[in-house]
Amino acid sequence: MLSHIKVIDASTVLAGPSVGTFFAELGAQVIKVENPLVPDVTRSWKLPVEDSNSTVSAYFSSINYKKEYLQIDLRTEDGRSSFLALTSDADILISNFKSGDEEKFRITDAILRKHNPKLICGKISGFGSESDRVAYDLILQAESGFMSMNGTPESGPVKMPVALIDVLAAHHLKEGLLLALLKRAAKGKGTTVTVSLYDAAVCSLVNQASNYLMTGKVPERIGSLHPNIAPYGEIFKTKDGELITFAIGSDEHFRRLCAFLGCAELTTNSKFETNPLRVINRTELFDILQNKISEINVELILGEMLKQKVPVGKIRQLDEVFTDPSARQLVRQEMIDDTKTKRVTSIAFKWE
Repeated sequence: MLSHIKVIDASTVLAGPSVGTFFAELGAQVIKVENPLVPDVTRSWKLPVEDSNSTVSAYFSSINYKKEYLQIDLRTEDGRSSFLALTSDADILISNFKSGDEEKFRITDAILRKHNPKLICGKISGFGSESDRVAYDLILQAESGFMSMNGTPESGPVKMPVALIDVLAAHHLKEGLLLALLKRAAKGKGTTVTVSLYDAAVCSLVNQASNYLMTGKVPERIGSLHPNIAPYGEIFKTKDGELITFAIGSDEHFRRLCAFLGCAELTTNSKFETNPLRVINRTELFDILQNKISEINVELILGEMLKQKVPVGKIRQLDEVFTDPSARQLVRQEMIDDTKTKRVTSIAFKWE
């Protein structure tokens, strides 16, 4: 649906390139521009099992898909001229240049729009356009509060296993760029959309932020538990040794779970009959439920809870996830530099 759109992706690492992939999957022509001497650093972010001589890595492949690749050295006059020519008929430019680089290379928004007044510029920074601080996802997880909440009392702060702040910032930039295309259709002029990793991170604190802002309660590390709901996130072991978790979001869910487990009396117990009480007494409740769940095999629990519409999930590793046909249909493949690459799609919505 965006086959008429040309995107220049001059960004590196995860957030910006994933935005480029998003537009490519929607049919846009996406040209990834890299410095010939210092290409996208994620090409070298390889697992020990990957080919050390390959020009691509699994990490790089995850957010670079359906793109054309071009090498331009902006430090040279020929490179600058090539870049200006490339953007002169483009619709969108995605970048995450270091502070001051646009001026150094003489490719500021004003200069670019002298050649192409309709150009939309999408920019990602770490801590805002006024900051020259180098930022990676880990640093934003640390500084925005996510690491302080993630983990257990015993583990200390823990980084999330995906670059979630990069992913969140990318989604904000996608939204901004799509709105910029609508604005251009109405006004006829390009605009600049900026997103900082810091703003994206803080804006994503949602209920944890409101818990603090409205009560002064600083979130503690409680593992997978939910501070407002119980049982929610507790990990239970079944009779056959599988691990499952429940998201009991209502009293009705709790009644149905207890009826299945044969402990309906808990629903009228003064310690457990309401969600606030269950949060207060969640440790005692866990022990009671675990004793019941340890006597039942996982498939029976999953099947019965599905019938009862009680939210339950088996904790699966990725090798289990990608045996599921629903997950496999989200995998996309292509050859990059003679290497067969795979990734999951950047598009989860469907059109009807």
